[in-house]
Amino acid sequence: MKKIYLDNAATTPVDENVAKVMKEYMLEKYGNASSVHLLGQEAKRAMNEARHIIARSINAKDNEIYFTAGGTEANNWTLKGLFFANSHKKHIITTKIEHDCILNASRWLEKQGAVVTYLDVDKEGRVNPKDVEDAIGPDTLVVSVIHGNNEIGTIQDLKAIGEICKKHNVYFHTDACQSHTKVDINVKKLNIDLITMNAHKIHGPKGIGALYIREGTDITPLLHGGGHERGLRSGTENIPGIMGFARAIKNSKSKYVRNMTKLRDYLIEKILEIPNTKLNGTNGKERLCNNINICFNNIEGEAIGSYLEAYGICSSTGSACSSHSLEASHVLKAIGLSDLEANSSIRLSISKYTTKEDVDYFLDILKKVVEKLRRISPYK
Repeated sequence: MKKIYLDNAATTPVDENVAKVMKEYMLEKYGNASSVHLLGQEAKRAMNEARHIIARSINAKDNEIYFTAGGTEANNWTLKGLFFANSHKKHIITTKIEHDCILNASRWLEKQGAVVTYLDVDKEGRVNPKDVEDAIGPDTLVVSVIHGNNEIGTIQDLKAIGEICKKHNVYFHTDACQSHTKVDINVKKLNIDLITMNAHKIHGPKGIGALYIREGTDITPLLHGGGHERGLRSGTENIPGIMGFARAIKNSKSKYVRNMTKLRDYLIEKILEIPNTKLNGTNGKERLCNNINICFNNIEGEAIGSYLEAYGICSSTGSACSSHSLEASHVLKAIGLSDLEANSSIRLSISKYTTKEDVDYFLDILKKVVEKLRRISPYK
């Protein structure tokens, strides 16, 4: 059976070059970067080179990059680490369309005494910078806004929000797991204090990520131990993962972004030719190059996904981290969709490996699936 993978926002296949460099650091250069012998120092040098590559990708300093086990840890560390290091400020501002790890960390912090403002977004998922400024008060500690949304692909205006946060002397954090290497990020131009990144969204391995922390930021570690990562993130460094992460960044090219953008627009155009469909999120430059989210209005997204899988096509109804839940997507509800509309939506996410042949095969199957499901749908 033909296999078409259209769930790259959940995770991506590891690039062969990434796997090759990881194998080298698993089987040959396997030293602990804290060891003083030759193998250990070889691992430490490699780690520092990788740190430089990651820092350069966002125009940061090398010593501002801290390795984590992934995006969830980095997001939790941001909110909890800032909150416990700055006990004189209790107010956190975020949005209703954040990844679950930000929302659940915020809810947990509310139980510890934090006051959290969850900002609304418009019908295309955009945060109004004025709403951010209006929400800031003397007790505000941090503003956390996702860069490119993992479900609907909407890209936020980080520059405008960053200027507001700098003006009011408030920390600014963004979750860039979906946007890193797909959208230009320059920490100096955008006035960002903390950025969450991970590897497995960009053809790197799972279980490795990084948090950019601007020099001088007052933050408490989540993990205490041997004092790794300059005392802020203890635990033996995952050298194969770190090297894979850096190689994945080196492999990211603007030509891949251009190709994905063309395929994305082609997919959107062709899917919207199906009657009674609509696009969720923004269009054009304000949308991630690999994201398509479509509402089919009167048929269940889960049913569409199941039928597609029978033809070897992998898709999603929303965030992979929420796929076990039967509740309607909090992101789709935040942009104004009803439960029925939200549950009638599917997310498609392409990668540099997706071809037009793959897309045309998918479109042919999708039209047949939708036609069949509409005939038997109880929602007319």
